[in-house]
Amino acid sequence: MARILITSALPYINGIKHLGNLVGSQLPADLYARYMRARGHEVMFICATDEHGTPAELAAAKTGEPVADYCARMHGVQKHLADGFGLSFDHFGRSSSARNHALTQHMAARLAEAGLVEEVEETQVFSPDDGRFLPDRYIEGTCPACGYDKARGDQCENCTKQLTPRELLDPRSAISGATNLEPRATRHLYLRQSALRERLDQWIDSQRGWPILTTSIAKKWLHDGDGLQDRGITRDLDWGVPVRRGDAPWPGMEGKVFYVWFDAPIEYIAATAEWADAHGLPDAAWRRWWRTDQGADDVRYVQFMGKDNVPFHTLSFPATLMGANHDGTEPWKLVDYIKSFNYLTYDGGQFSTSQGRGVFMDHALELLPGDYWRWWLLSHAPETGDSEFTWENFQASVNKDLADVLGNFVSRVTKFCNARFGAEVPAGGDYGPLEHAAGDEVAARLAAYARHMEAMEIRKSAAELRALWVIGNEYLQEAAPWSTIKTDPEQAQAQVRFALNLMRIYAVVSRPFVPDAAARIMAALACADWSWPDSPAQALDALPVGHAFTVPDVLFRKITDEEREAWAARFAGLRA
Repeated sequence: MARILITSALPYINGIKHLGNLVGSQLPADLYARYMRARGHEVMFICATDEHGTPAELAAAKTGEPVADYCARMHGVQKHLADGFGLSFDHFGRSSSARNHALTQHMAARLAEAGLVEEVEETQVFSPDDGRFLPDRYIEGTCPACGYDKARGDQCENCTKQLTPRELLDPRSAISGATNLEPRATRHLYLRQSALRERLDQWIDSQRGWPILTTSIAKKWLHDGDGLQDRGITRDLDWGVPVRRGDAPWPGMEGKVFYVWFDAPIEYIAATAEWADAHGLPDAAWRRWWRTDQGADDVRYVQFMGKDNVPFHTLSFPATLMGANHDGTEPWKLVDYIKSFNYLTYDGGQFSTSQGRGVFMDHALELLPGDYWRWWLLSHAPETGDSEFTWENFQASVNKDLADVLGNFVSRVTKFCNARFGAEVPAGGDYGPLEHAAGDEVAARLAAYARHMEAMEIRKSAAELRALWVIGNEYLQEAAPWSTIKTDPEQAQAQVRFALNLMRIYAVVSRPFVPDAAARIMAALACADWSWPDSPAQALDALPVGHAFTVPDVLFRKITDEEREAWAARFAGLRA
């Protein structure tokens, strides 16, 4: 049994996330976590809301709530939606937690001890109209690289270029829209990432098998232009982790907070500590996942994220952990594998939280249950390039894959058996050449499915899973128990018994993709045996003769053309 630590990029607290956010981190992380649990491994799946920085302050200002109240409310909303999509976090924390405050301040102190924190006087943008400095996301303007006119002062979400507010063309205040901006001097702390450039480069080179997308982005930041730059880790804001040197004040940094991209990744560790606290466990329980001197040396750590987050997780966060262990007394666990994703686009345009464009998680669940969305998003995951969501494709995938293949198989088998042999596994007959041939095909597909899941090849995994479902339908068509019963009732019973056992296999192996449907299949079979079919031949005899079942309700309903057209019109532009 392996021990696997899984984290997905933290969703910002500023509103409800869209489907592109979901498929870019949390959903594939959940798929992998569910699969690894199903194979008997010990899994710790951690996520949290990212609650600091300008996104939270701006969003709270729009609703008129104190920022702390807004974050508490939105954490509850995001957790509720995560539950609706079946995300199986071991803990869904908050970056504003006391644990994260203390750990962020501790990390900063360790970095300072290592000589990796430098106090820098810099010129930042001040808005007389707003009466405050405008750090990064408080400023919008045109990206000098791609011309996107809604770029933020820290990064352009269109081309992912890292920016500073002073680089933006035609800058304006994100609070008031004021263009009367002026430069003023202020002092901030910088993480001397450049001092760790060679070590980071060697570490990345040592990571075999990372996706090309991940390594190419990291290498670009390391080597393009002047190479890896030092990064400011404080901001002139009110909401965030106060700048302290461990438990002590940090002279000259009064009234400042740590930059959100410094404290947010640290929340992975802090959220694991929150998990231990929530379960009444000692610190040793979370340290065995994060400290290689306390048990984490045998942990495999996997991160899931969109490509815009890759630079911070391949460079800035590892730099923090390396620097904190400058004297060898705090060996923190570094990531072993980063699964990064391209973008999911929406009907020819971009999903955008800031612009409210596309289908968002709450609206999606109003239309259909989570499994419908899970299947489409995962089977179209933007792994090797961008993927596009269209309503026509979504309808076709739901109707043809979920309703016509998986749902149809379950319905036909249970209804036929109930009508002709009663609601229990029939006893007659033995498996023949047709069953053995189908069993061999199931075994081959299961092996391929497992290989792709282990390798986190999500679209290939989905294709193999669908191929498994197809085997059942093709078997039914060829065996035709409704015809066999007329001439050989006992053989028809064997055919149905085979199909019912195949149905249990489908529930077990489909659970990572469509957990609710899998649970409904197992409930209909009155079966609690979720063991993985390591031996398909044995699994095809798992349900004993006479075992009672019920005919389930329709697993997946079809999407009508009228619904598709109405939804396309409803979500044609901006979020309502």
